[in-house]
Amino acid sequence: MRHSRTGAPVKSRRWGAVLAVVCVLAVLAAAVYWWAMLRPSSAAGSDVPRTSSASAEGQTGEAHTHGDVVREPTPEPVDDSLRGKAQRAVAAMSMQERVGQLIMAPLYAGTDPSALYDLIANQHVGSVLIIGNWWSGTAGVRQATDVLQSYAPADNRLLMTTDQEGGLVQHLQGPGFDTMPTAVDQGAMSTDVLRQSAAVWGSQLNQAGINVDLAPVVGTVTVDRGSNAPIGALYRDFGLDAQGNANHAIAFIEGMRDAGVRSAIKHYPGLGAVTGNTDFTADGIVDATTTLDGEEIAAFNAAIDADPGMVMMSLATYQRIDPNNPAAFSSTLIDGYLRGTVGYDGVITSDSLSAAALGGFDPREIGVRFVDAGADLACIGAADYVQPILDGLNERAASDQAFAEKVTRSAIRVMTLKYEMGLAQ
Repeated sequence: MRHSRTGAPVKSRRWGAVLAVVCVLAVLAAAVYWWAMLRPSSAAGSDVPRTSSASAEGQTGEAHTHGDVVREPTPEPVDDSLRGKAQRAVAAMSMQERVGQLIMAPLYAGTDPSALYDLIANQHVGSVLIIGNWWSGTAGVRQATDVLQSYAPADNRLLMTTDQEGGLVQHLQGPGFDTMPTAVDQGAMSTDVLRQSAAVWGSQLNQAGINVDLAPVVGTVTVDRGSNAPIGALYRDFGLDAQGNANHAIAFIEGMRDAGVRSAIKHYPGLGAVTGNTDFTADGIVDATTTLDGEEIAAFNAAIDADPGMVMMSLATYQRIDPNNPAAFSSTLIDGYLRGTVGYDGVITSDSLSAAALGGFDPREIGVRFVDAGADLACIGAADYVQPILDGLNERAASDQAFAEKVTRSAIRVMTLKYEMGLAQ
């Protein structure tokens, strides 16, 4: 055996060093063990937040380990609100399908529903206007609306609309439909009686397959009634002051909703101060008095609080709001005031975009101007305008990303209403 210079055996000294290292390692292992056992565990409910890098990693969908704990990624919460469902539905649509949701195509009395087959089944039109003098009663109208609904996807049915105001504006008549009094006569009712009456009229529309009534008129006549061709001369307003008109509009909206039918208040911000009827002329349709802080527009805003299904834009021009554009094309009025100041984020539809008031515009540009201003659902009264408006919207959306985003936002608003009404799944 070798010895060191001190006389100690070399082999004994080596074994001593090994034992010392083993002891140190054992102490370290014990310390690590007890630290792991006693430290707070975030997996067991600790309030210690993850680091930013861990959070970023968790978004990749992969599981990660921290010490002995395996952390699964936290799933993103699913937005089951009506708006969330609408957003997912629209995200799954092509741009052409989104554009189709922004079109309300007309079906006139006496026209076979098959005339709209291609528009609904192949071009994705999502709404229909039942227009003209239908004398076939609830059963006859229901036969047509059922056929139209059969052309639409089962999970995205049609908004089926009509103008059923009362008096001279009642498109659906015959067995099962009451003869509705004029709006002026409705204004003479108490609001409780009007709500009850509107529920009856709404139930008749429901039986006929109509789910949106393009009524009531909320405008306040501020000129001589006889000279006010679109409203006063036809007894289409409630015949009251602005506050009374608002209260009766709310009663009408609520009565229709009681029967499962939504309403569209019209014609924002009011046709009570013009002389020309925008349906038939481009003359006398400039309003020189209505303002954003006046009683007349306040009546509409009060009716909006009753949650109508839609707000319908006027085709008149309002000098003291936006002298350069009809209301339906005014971003000042729609995006700036109605969306921004009032805070309305529901569906904005139009008075008929094929009306004489817009006769100076290229049909392919009409829908583009309307949606570009912040509105959504293009109501079209003339069948030959539908295809040009569709084509114009599709062409602009394909070439202009900012406009395509507006189309998407509008489609989401329309689909949100459909989910709310049980038309979409």
